[in-house]
Amino acid sequence: MKSSLAAALAFTKRVLIDEERCISFMGRENMVYATPRMVSDVEYACRDFLLAHLDVGEDSVGAHVSIDHLGATPPGTEVSIEARISKVEKRRVTFEYSVRDPLEEVGRGIHVRFVVDTQKSLERIAAKRARLAAQIK
Repeated sequence: MKSSLAAALAFTKRVLIDEERCISFMGRENMVYATPRMVSDVEYACRDFLLAHLDVGEDSVGAHVSIDHLGATPPGTEVSIEARISKVEKRRVTFEYSVRDPLEEVGRGIHVRFVVDTQKSLERIAAKRARLAAQIK
């Protein structure tokens, strides 16, 4: 990790809510931003932000998300994800975030990511795959 990674760093990312990001189970007129897609958008926004503060061979993985989905956002609307690093504890990075559409806050919560060595992650995952394959036989 670079020394630039520190608490209080903040960013904003804008996301256009298209139909793919919406629920469809209540019919076309009731399509709104889906909670799982909001979680995904927050996770990717935080990961993308962290990349500028990581060394070559490092990445981050999500470890925790808490979310309050507060309002409905229809497709065709742009939301802003505003996030701030509240804590950096060794490789654990905690974000506080808010998601807003042009009228109101529609989501907020906490997201925790861990900085990982990509080569070590590759080795751990390969070892687990091998153990799983052996268990199936």
